[in-house]
Amino acid sequence: MILNQNLISFTGGGTGGHIYPGLAVADELKSLAASNNKELKILWIGCSKGMDQNIVEKACGPDGKPTADKFFGIPSGKLRRYFSLKNFSDLFRILGGFFAAFHILRREKPALLFSKGGFVSVPPCLAAHLLHIPVFTHECDFTLGLANRLNFKSADCMFVSYDETKNRLSTADQARVIVTGNPIRPVFYKTDSKKGRDFLGLKETDSQKPLLLVLGGSSGARQINELVYDNIDFLCENFLVIHQTGLVNSDDDRAASFEKKYEGSYKPYKFIYQEMPDVLAAADVILSRSGANSIWEAAVLLKPMVLVPLCGSGTRGDQVDNAEFFHSRKAAEVLLGKDADSEHLKSALTLMLDASKRAAYSEALQKLTGGQPPAQKIAGILLEKINSNTGGEK
Repeated sequence: MILNQNLISFTGGGTGGHIYPGLAVADELKSLAASNNKELKILWIGCSKGMDQNIVEKACGPDGKPTADKFFGIPSGKLRRYFSLKNFSDLFRILGGFFAAFHILRREKPALLFSKGGFVSVPPCLAAHLLHIPVFTHECDFTLGLANRLNFKSADCMFVSYDETKNRLSTADQARVIVTGNPIRPVFYKTDSKKGRDFLGLKETDSQKPLLLVLGGSSGARQINELVYDNIDFLCENFLVIHQTGLVNSDDDRAASFEKKYEGSYKPYKFIYQEMPDVLAAADVILSRSGANSIWEAAVLLKPMVLVPLCGSGTRGDQVDNAEFFHSRKAAEVLLGKDADSEHLKSALTLMLDASKRAAYSEALQKLTGGQPPAQKIAGILLEKINSNTGGEK
């Protein structure tokens, strides 16, 4: 099969965490190719239901043009490691996703497939492998998720965020692994804190207290929201609180009442999208979960963090691993398990009131994130692979 050297396929979805890093790589890849007088088109294979299509089609690169040129939705089933009757029905969705992806890739003939993970990425990776289309995948967390364990079997190369992730693999597998860090959208490297403050409606006179940005992902985190509400007096006395409450797990009535009571010191938002990079740049301290994307976005902006990782039986522990890594490097404070309470929250945030201590956290983050941005590094490797292809029979 003759591959189209000007067309690149991306896959991943189910959550923004499996989409935004892929978009970052796609933006850098198109930009790098353009600087080498090569025009690339991007097609994205994501879930036919949910947020995937909306996020991908709204995404634009630094030039203001859409990142992806085509979006194809395929059926997606969840890969569970426990018994559930849904496993049987989802098996048919996975099979449907495989045949749909196989048809798309055979028709479009992309030069390679880059996967950012999520259950929807498994069928395209297998289909690409069977069609002899080079497969690259990225794992953002410390340990490989089930989807990436499967995708790695089909991949020419896997990118990972941490040396520790690579070192846990066998010697034979390490030969196909490159440590890059976690790709972040280019816009996070070109932020404007003033624009962030303008969006928040803040004046110069509002800068007397540190700005605390509270994040729980697009859906919100009920645990973090409750911590904020339970300690609202302490928070508003010491910080200017910007609270992203979430599209799902928010309590709009309580948020509105606190906004009125603490006028000027508490500003709730259900979700901040395009303005988030500039808002992050304006923040002095971040209180958030420790998903790979949110933690690395704050890290590249050198923002001190208090992390409340999702833990327990409903998670494989990736957020705990992420949080403990940054804590071990003296780049963040962590409230883990039973310590995610008011006492420990106040203690951690009291540390952040000291500007010199915040500077020390920022310095530690600089050591972790300095150097070439991960998305650029990955894009360079992908472009090198594209340029090495002859375009002949595969």
